[in-house]
Amino acid sequence: MRAVVYRETGPSSVLELVERELPEPGPGEVRIRLVRSGVNPTDWKFRAGMMAGHDEVTPGQDGAGVVDAIGPDVLGFGVGDRVWTVLAQHGRPYGTAAEYTVQPTDRVVHLPIGASYDLGASLGVPAVTAHRALTSGWRGPTRLAPGAMEGMTVLVAGGAGAVGNAAIQLARWAGATVVTTVSSDEKGALAVAAGAHHTVNYTVGGAGHTADAVLAFAPDGVDLVVEVAPAQNNAVDLAVLRTHGTVAIYANNGGDELVVPLRETFSKNLRYQFIILYTLDPSLVAAAVEDVYAAVEMGALAVGEDAGVPLHHYPLAEAAAAQDAVEGGVVGKVLLDVSEE
Repeated sequence: MRAVVYRETGPSSVLELVERELPEPGPGEVRIRLVRSGVNPTDWKFRAGMMAGHDEVTPGQDGAGVVDAIGPDVLGFGVGDRVWTVLAQHGRPYGTAAEYTVQPTDRVVHLPIGASYDLGASLGVPAVTAHRALTSGWRGPTRLAPGAMEGMTVLVAGGAGAVGNAAIQLARWAGATVVTTVSSDEKGALAVAAGAHHTVNYTVGGAGHTADAVLAFAPDGVDLVVEVAPAQNNAVDLAVLRTHGTVAIYANNGGDELVVPLRETFSKNLRYQFIILYTLDPSLVAAAVEDVYAAVEMGALAVGEDAGVPLHHYPLAEAAAAQDAVEGGVVGKVLLDVSEE
């Protein structure tokens, strides 16, 4: 089989397309013939600086394809099932940037009828992260479903990003009012396509203007902020959150250190919830997967320009260019076309 690998950390030029033996599933595992592989920021970040003790790594946490072999003691999956993956390369050397991957069944999810492989390969990291952010508040639900966030207002920072897009779609599905910040009218249009009720261009007028614009849409404040750039946005978050609100932080865009003014923060009884999937409790991942599956099955999660997340396709041989595009901040979702559907 063909697989993308790297044997040392560094720039995207360390990635190679090689031939490897077809892996066989062991107990509790299935082998997937991949159709699409999703590319996430963690793929290039791991490649640039961490191999976790492996001699060779195939990147890729997210993918979608067809089960073509099952190991002993596998329940719930059969040959021919359409599936998507969750954390496929976490703690393992070989992920989804390959024609085949072997995965334990707890990292494999059925792909609902009618859902495309493009969608399946776009779900894992963005949608599970968004789910955890939306369910991390003291006031809010621990699970998502229609009506679960009724009466709540959510601010999504960076609504045109992959996690931001998923957060908008899931929050809207769950009944929340969604406000999002964006850096351009074009990104605002994408956020609206995803389902945002209101958008604010944060490049106009500074933090005070951004906060005032958000409060114009949510005069009582917001219940929760899904935050991608806490170091830059904390002043806005503090200004717009209501008492007992939550800042759910899933990235460090724009700065690695967050300075928190204590009196202003504890006077509102605020909560900061930091989120990274790789150390997230398995029960939270499982809950997110179940709810994301339900959202997809109900048609509440989608990809493509009409859903606010343009798709950018690269052949498997151009995995380096695909990772460079993600590192460069391309708007939308980058996918590797691994095989024919």
